[in-house]
Amino acid sequence: MAIFLTGSTGYIGAHVTANLMNEHGAGLNVLVRARDAQEAEARLWQALQLHMDFPRFYECLQTRLRVFRGDLTESQFGLGRDDYDRLIHTTDSIIHCAASLNRKSEKSCMNVNLRGTLEVLQLARHSHHYHGLRRFSQVSTVAVAGKRQNEVVTEDRSIDWERSDYDPYARTKKFCEHMIRQLLPDVPLTIFRPSIVLGDSRRAETTQFDMVKAFVFLAGLQVLPFRPQDKIDIVNVDFVADAIATLHQREKTQFDTYHLSSGVASQTFRELTAALAAARQKRAPVFLPFLSKPFASTVNTLSNRKGGIGYGASLMRVFMPYLQWNTVFDNTRATTELGRTPVPFSQYSYPLLKFSQETNFTYSYQDWPNQVGGSAA
Repeated sequence: MAIFLTGSTGYIGAHVTANLMNEHGAGLNVLVRARDAQEAEARLWQALQLHMDFPRFYECLQTRLRVFRGDLTESQFGLGRDDYDRLIHTTDSIIHCAASLNRKSEKSCMNVNLRGTLEVLQLARHSHHYHGLRRFSQVSTVAVAGKRQNEVVTEDRSIDWERSDYDPYARTKKFCEHMIRQLLPDVPLTIFRPSIVLGDSRRAETTQFDMVKAFVFLAGLQVLPFRPQDKIDIVNVDFVADAIATLHQREKTQFDTYHLSSGVASQTFRELTAALAAARQKRAPVFLPFLSKPFASTVNTLSNRKGGIGYGASLMRVFMPYLQWNTVFDNTRATTELGRTPVPFSQYSYPLLKFSQETNFTYSYQDWPNQVGGSAA
């Protein structure tokens, strides 16, 4: 029996996959979108090479990773009958990581987040019917809390159906949580809500650069349109992945919902910029919060341009609300149950910035070794 994990080739999903492989010895069924088995294995290797060398990956592929080539949004993932039946009968629990983070596209979020989650729920219901499902874990987001300002939000106070949402991503993820609770009433559930996931505290290297680009852009400004005392809830991806893997493997958890965040320990803009300026041996920026509206207007205008400037501005436009809400998400449940806390962003932000700038926001992926046998050789 194995854990069915979606999103294994994504940023958080790859970290969760590696954690389950390296720390928990779990067997995994993974869904990978690809034209053939060779491409599926190559995509999985690309996602996991940040976490393990090829011999280790190949060993896992041969012994503990069962790859199902399919699409989250297709009926029964587009699998043949035999493969779908095999997935049903070999899945003992589910971690649903896959999602569309395209905050500007209602269509993408509806298709992947809602239709895709519904397909995963159908699999869960089938598996639970035949042999019982040990646990269903959903990777959601703190953004389900909707528009907030100057708050500390607990898990039980996050969902408010009368509150407006920031974007299609938040809206669809909120409804995903609702669907899971309604359609799996007899299955143990765990909902994980990460805050702004940015960087790995153990290493400078990363394969996810969208949020990093926004961070680097802000780090290069001499004037910032924020209130210096405002907090920003940033959490390291290694804490998030370890929390998901560890709590999912627990026989019983104390709660069914966890904020994977920095919580009240989140650092202020002043603390973050001071630490980064010291590491770079540069002067810290000046904070002029009255410029927030002109800054947002400029970002909106530039986001309509083509090229690098337009792309950078469009990223900033997406993330601006999350930088301005001065809201953090209480993480007492997670830190108490895990017995540890996230690493402050100031402790690893400079290596992340330096790596990203030196590599021009790219990760140098390794090819599949030619001398290795198997379907992807």
